[in-house]
Amino acid sequence: MTTRVSFAYIQRAPRPARWERLELIVRSERAPVVARLRRHAALGRVCLALALLLLVSACSVSQSDERQIGTANAAQIDSQLPLVHDSVITQYVATLGMKMASLTSRGDLDWRFAVVNSPEVNAFAIPGGFIYVNRGAIEQADSLDELAGIMGHEIGHVVRRHSVKQMEKAERGRVDLVLLCTLTRVCRTAAGRIAVGVGADAIAARYSQQDEAEADSEGVVNTLRAGIDPQGLPDFFEKLLDKQKTQPTAVEAFFSTHPTDQSRVAATRKQIAALGLKPDRQLLRDTPEFHTIQARVRALPAPEPGTSPPR
Repeated sequence: MTTRVSFAYIQRAPRPARWERLELIVRSERAPVVARLRRHAALGRVCLALALLLLVSACSVSQSDERQIGTANAAQIDSQLPLVHDSVITQYVATLGMKMASLTSRGDLDWRFAVVNSPEVNAFAIPGGFIYVNRGAIEQADSLDELAGIMGHEIGHVVRRHSVKQMEKAERGRVDLVLLCTLTRVCRTAAGRIAVGVGADAIAARYSQQDEAEADSEGVVNTLRAGIDPQGLPDFFEKLLDKQKTQPTAVEAFFSTHPTDQSRVAATRKQIAALGLKPDRQLLRDTPEFHTIQARVRALPAPEPGTSPPR
């Protein structure tokens, strides 16, 4: 006769006492092993963080990486800002920009120039050779050399890789924060995490005064190399300082990203004077074409409300 035992009965059947004793032995033997594994894992995290710190501190962002970062940022900016799509205007600005950028030490970059449909007087650069000029800067320039000066300044930021250097510093700072969280208990509390978050935010800074001075110097060289009068840059600064006294909101965006005073103007003029340019040297100051483009820009429709370039 065959005896049948249901699976349900086996599930409910009491476990033999020897099994329980065996599990107790296994757990007692396993506990030190698990503890050692956890210590090794923690040590591994520390070693990984230290290795990462050394790697980031020793390495830099390559030109290829820079271009990829710039391309991604440009795609985001292009989707959020009201760009000017008038081919006559954009081609003029691109031609002027390339006339300077192609003669720099980074002339091999795939430079791109765009015009933002914003009345704010400003211009900005992002890594990889992407330059944005607000229509307000074109409208407020009195002559070609002033527009060229401000564009040459932004090209200078890319040539000196100022944004890239900021990213490298920020990356090192983030690794330092990883170490802080790994080696201490500071991140185990809400207050500690907030403190670390504040520290991370503080790392990301705008261009330093030294960066701005270097970009001014590059702007002078960039315009001069292209056969354009470098006096346009300090002239543009001087005009905006005068406008700040009477119409501060009109130039607020520019001064928020380009802190400027008379000392900066004087330093730029001093650099130009030191070049010893001959009075008979034929440097381009202005052209009828610039004013034709300027009139075309002024005729553009106003940007839609709620769109504003980054500051």
